[in-house]
Amino acid sequence: MEQKELDKLSIATIRSLCIDEINKANSGHPGMALGSAPILYTLFTRHLNANPLDPEWFNRDRFILSAGHASALLYSMLHLSGYPLSMDDIKSFRQLGSLTPGHPEYHHTKGVDATSGPLGQGIAQAVGVALAERAVQGQYKNGEVLCNHYTYCLCGDGCLQEGLSQEAISLAGHHKLNKLILIYDSNNVTLDGGLDLSFSEDVKKRFLASEWNVLEVSDGNDVEAISKAIKKAKKSVEKPTLIIVKTTIGFGSAKAGTSKVHGSPLGEEDGEAAKASYGFKHEKFFVPEEVYINFENTFKKRGLKLWRKYRRNVKAYKKENPEEYKIFEAALKGDVDKFSFAKEVEFAPDCTDSSRAASGKALNKLHKEIPFLIGGSADVAGSVMTKIDGGVNFSKEHPEGRNINFGIREFAMASAQNGMLLHGGLKTYVGSFLVFSDYMKSAVRMSALSKLPAIYLFSHDSVALGEDGPTHQPIEHLAMLRSIPGVNVIRPCDARETYAAWQIALESKFVPTCLILSRQNLPLLASKYNEVKKGAYIISKEEGKLDAIIIATGSEVKLAIDAQKTLKEHGKHVRVVSMPSTELFDEQSESYRKSVLSLPKDKIFAVEMLSTFGWYKYADHVMGIDSFGASAPAKDVIAKFDFNSDRLTRLVLENLK
Repeated sequence: MEQKELDKLSIATIRSLCIDEINKANSGHPGMALGSAPILYTLFTRHLNANPLDPEWFNRDRFILSAGHASALLYSMLHLSGYPLSMDDIKSFRQLGSLTPGHPEYHHTKGVDATSGPLGQGIAQAVGVALAERAVQGQYKNGEVLCNHYTYCLCGDGCLQEGLSQEAISLAGHHKLNKLILIYDSNNVTLDGGLDLSFSEDVKKRFLASEWNVLEVSDGNDVEAISKAIKKAKKSVEKPTLIIVKTTIGFGSAKAGTSKVHGSPLGEEDGEAAKASYGFKHEKFFVPEEVYINFENTFKKRGLKLWRKYRRNVKAYKKENPEEYKIFEAALKGDVDKFSFAKEVEFAPDCTDSSRAASGKALNKLHKEIPFLIGGSADVAGSVMTKIDGGVNFSKEHPEGRNINFGIREFAMASAQNGMLLHGGLKTYVGSFLVFSDYMKSAVRMSALSKLPAIYLFSHDSVALGEDGPTHQPIEHLAMLRSIPGVNVIRPCDARETYAAWQIALESKFVPTCLILSRQNLPLLASKYNEVKKGAYIISKEEGKLDAIIIATGSEVKLAIDAQKTLKEHGKHVRVVSMPSTELFDEQSESYRKSVLSLPKDKIFAVEMLSTFGWYKYADHVMGIDSFGASAPAKDVIAKFDFNSDRLTRLVLENLK
């Protein structure tokens, strides 16, 4: 069979598989899957370097489907390309427990390089992947031997309408991520109708203004033109590249070119008619042997050859650079045991560092010890204390730099961190004010869903930040972060707990961590470094028969201890529990939890200078703030809310009567 005919048959097979799996599930999005089939066929058979026999191969090209609703197309490609995704898996599309869920899920389906679906996040994750590729390469002598690949991403009109996409596009252009190739399926249709209802900008000019190359393919079915554009994009030395491919949504369907084909199955009649228009007249879920052989001779053969070459090169590298390779191995495993402080450090008794300052000191120490630790903040490095003494800023000219200036792009920063961790070979962190976790929430959720050990540094953790006022004073934000499944939120009470929190975050392999840090100074308390990992522990024991327990976090632990002393004068013996992490505490054994909180809830009090939401799980009495803050010096704001040990003392006494 001539190559042109083989291309036509292969694309028809891909489209037919998409129709069948969506029809069988009676659910899915055929529109983009049918329109983009030639794009992915061309990418996989002619350009993408990966090995289905080793899906986690570190130096593979990465492909991210930003428009995750077109997952049927990706699953069809993975099946044909030889990944461990059987035809039975394809037939189980969108069914409970299947390997082919409604949107691609990292860690769930081999060959899926990123969880995607919330539009725009795939683009931002791809930017992070491309950034990581350059950063890993820059960390090592002759680093191109260890890491040297392309990052591809397929997006649609919806992805480019999300504000996140422009944050990420701008960041990629600024950092000249020339090995990032974004392919734009431009079909001029969204779920509600034609694109002209909501979008009329010149995308080409937008990307040119953001320092990208832009290439155009006028016919989305022209394999040669698509391949030529990708080949040209790969030659870029200064800029990332956008390839605009004009496609027809739902190609072959009677409803092609309309919003009706975006998110609804074609149905039997239209599905068969579409297949007939491709010249494909076979039973459902049929794959001609020639198509399997085609993928075997292109994608699989090319990938296996490059995989073997990489293994030979890495073996030689290991022999020539044994110390460098040891670091590289540890980085791939995310193993920090040999680098980070693994035991308590000594603190001066009179230490009054704010937890953000303590975090900054820890981070500077860690940067010296962990060669693959990299991160930055959203233009608040001086406030979140992510500045590294003598640190080098990451750039195209300095790929070895481990301080990243993300600019005022909180959402893109968080999503890019996810991409960096998806890539591997790095330990990462990003920083901002706690109140701006609102901008980042969806990406934090994606970290948890993807089981990525992202580290989020959130400073200015209460109304005590003062004059900036209620727009910058967090109230509901801790409750929001704690509500996300699979995230560890840690609010340390002093420098010692802060260092312990850093160790917990760095040792995590699959769970993201949010460190909640104070602006105001905090005295060193009788905190216990090794107890922080339990989530809560007794920081100040009662002296007599136990009357009440006070749970506190962060800066309020000192307030609770002050109240404990006053309550003793009233003849009440109170235990103070520091609970830096409710999530870690909830994971402990029932016997441990009962040993810490050994009284009924009506004798337990919780105090935190934020929303009371969530605290009634542990205590019947909560002292918090359930309104917005105020603009004034910190002491005046705290006084306005009567947030002091006297009020807490009164609360305890009144409820113990």
